Amino acid sequence: MPDAYEVMLEAELNKAFDVWSGYLDARTGEDPEIRVRLRSFLERAGAAAAEGDSERARALIADMYDEAREAGLRWAPCLPRPCEADGQARDYAKDTLRQVLSLGLRDRLDHIAIFLSVTNRRIQAAPGLDEATRQDVRYITARAGMALDLAHATAASRELERLKEIARRWGVER
Repeated sequence: MPDAYEVMLEAELNKAFDVWSGYLDARTGEDPEIRVRLRSFLERAGAAAAEGDSERARALIADMYDEAREAGLRWAPCLPRPCEADGQARDYAKDTLRQVLSLGLRDRLDHIAIFLSVTNRRIQAAPGLDEATRQDVRYITARAGMALDLAHATAASRELERLKEIARRWGVER
C-alpha cells in the first residue's frame, strides 16, 4: 500500500497528464509541429509512468513546459507556482488518500488542520503583532501543512503546539 508521499507524487503526475492532454486535444491554432512534438513527449511520459519510471515521466513533463515556453505557445499550460501545484495535487490525491489512510488517522489530521487554522487566525488578529512573530507563524504553519500533506500527525501536532505557545504568549489562547 502506498504512503501519503507516494500518493501526492502520483497525483502531481496525473494532474500534469490531464492538463497537457486537455491542451493538446484543444484546437488552439498554434504551431502543429510543436504540438506533435509535445504529444510525443506526453505519450513517452505516459509510457514511462505505466512502466513505473515516475522519475523519467516527470522529466518528460518538465521538458514539455520548457518546450512550450521556448516556442512561445500562447495557450500552452505554464508551470504552476509551488503553492498552486501543491493545492492541485492535494485535490487530485484526496480520494486516493481516503483509501490509503485509516479513518482514525484522517480524523486526527482533520482535527489538527482545524485547530491550526483557528489558532493561526487568532494570532494574526492579535493587536500589535510584530513582523518577526508573523514570520514565525507563517513558518510554523507551513511546516505543519507539509506534515499534514504527508499524513505525519506527530510532526503536525508538534508544530501545532509551537503555534499554540505563540498564541499563549500573545494572549489569544490559554
